[in-house]
Parts: sequence; structure tokens; C-alpha cells
Amino acid sequence: MSLRLMTVHAHPDDESSKGAATLAYYRSRGADVLVVSCTGGERGDILNPAVEATPLASRDLAGLRRREMDAARDILGVRQRWLGYRDSGMANENGSVPAASFADIPVETSVLPLVALIREQRPQVLISYDENGGYPHPDHIRSNRIAVRARELAGSDDHPELGDPWSVPKHYYDRVFSSERFRAIVGAMIARFPDAPERGEWEELLTRFTEREDALTERVLARVPVADFFEVRDNALRAHASQVSPESSFFFWPNDLQREVWPTEDYELIHSTVPSAPVGAAESDLFNGIEDSPA
Repeated sequence: MSLRLMTVHAHPDDESSKGAATLAYYRSRGADVLVVSCTGGERGDILNPAVEATPLASRDLAGLRRREMDAARDILGVRQRWLGYRDSGMANENGSVPAASFADIPVETSVLPLVALIREQRPQVLISYDENGGYPHPDHIRSNRIAVRARELAGSDDHPELGDPWSVPKHYYDRVFSSERFRAIVGAMIARFPDAPERGEWEELLTRFTEREDALTERVLARVPVADFFEVRDNALRAHASQVSPESSFFFWPNDLQREVWPTEDYELIHSTVPSAPVGAAESDLFNGIEDSPA
């Protein structure tokens, strides 16, 4: 059976910072992997001084980010499609966003291209952010809204002009940045490098993550074994050079330590029409149970 996975992201670079090792892992298994980028990232900040000095960054940031996305896509070996919406940027103090930006467009309108894409591609697994968007950027929250609504609409008889209905068997929320994972990694850093100058900062981080609890134990999780693909993940993220500097905290934790302490990327199952692990248990494969679903 052909395995098909679709993951929905707000901006170019999100696919590389959130679950990229999973995408590379499933490509290595022969799965068809499609990254959907809702916006072009036009309102992103340039976070790398080396890139900030280049003419293209100031003249055409959207064009630069498309080039970076092309490079990351090729590193991961995935396919990628743009939904074509404009980056909303962070919300103003009153909660507003620019007119006609992604988060300003009604969900029932902005969802339609994704419904058409789901019906065209027929993924068995859909990955998106949770209700909070992973972090409270308007486009991340809107990405969640349209992913959930698109999955619902795609399997219905609504909007027949968008293609034949397709019911997505499994939908997961990304839990790559769980507090449990960070507690384990930061604790291991303190144990491995007890005399490091940064120890105080790590202890502060550890306290922060200890105070935060994700409370996922009553849900079905998938812990996908992706340790062999951490370098691919990092290389894809480095391809988004305007958004990620070489000194970024994304690269601070040694991959050998991550492989030892937390060799998985994790997801929460929020919708399934096929057999899955019992509540409180963990799957090791997002496609668990898919062999019993329609091709």
C-alpha cells in the first residue's frame, strides 16, 4: 500500500523546525510526504545578520523565503505546495492583523484550497499544530483551524466542486516541543556538562519546563523513532538561513545527546477511523492501523 502523509504549516521554515526528522524518516520508508505551507512568510523578521546584509533580503523577502523553502524541501526529499496566503505577522496590541492576511480571512473561505488538496492527495495521515498553534502566532492558530475544518469537510459531500470526498484516517497534533522532552534534554545537558558556563541558564530552563505540564498521559501518543534523521532535520532548518542563525538554540543540544535521551519525535492522535493504541499508550508509527483502511 502506498503511504501518504500531509503536514500543514504556517510559514516556510516551520516544516523544518517542527517534525522534520519524521518527514525524512517516512521518506526513507518510501512514503509520499507533502508539506503544505499556508503563507509565504512575507512578514517574518530576518534573524541572521549574514543574510540581512544581502540585497535580496531587503528587496524581496518573500522570494528569498521561497528559495530557502526549495532548498529545505530538497534536503528532506519531500514535495511541497503553497496555499498562497499572506503572512499575518504578530497580532497588534488590540489583536488585529493586516487586512486580507491569512488570519484575517474567514476560516470557511481560507479552508477551501486545503479541502481541495486533501481530496486530490488523499493522505492517510494528517499532521498539524494544536489549538494554540504551538505558540500564539495568528497564522499558527489559523493553520490549526483550517487543518481541522479541512479534514472534516474533505470527508463530507460539501463543496463537490473541490473533488471527490476523502476521509482522512488519522490526524495528529505535533508534540515535538513537549515539556517532558525538554526536561529530559536539559537535565542531561546539566549532568553531562556540570561545569559549563551556561549551567545557570540551563537550570532556569529546567525549572521553567518542570513548572509546565502538558498533561498528555490520558491521550494516545505516537513516538516516532527518528534519531537517524536529526542531521537531515538540522540541515533542512539551516537552509532557512534568513530565519535561523548558526547560533540558534535549535542547534544547541548535541544530536548524540538527543539520540541517547530522546530519540523520537512525538505526536498526539486527535482523530482516527482505524484501530490505534489504547488511551495512555504510545504508538511508534503514525501509519499504525492504516493497512485496514481504504487505499
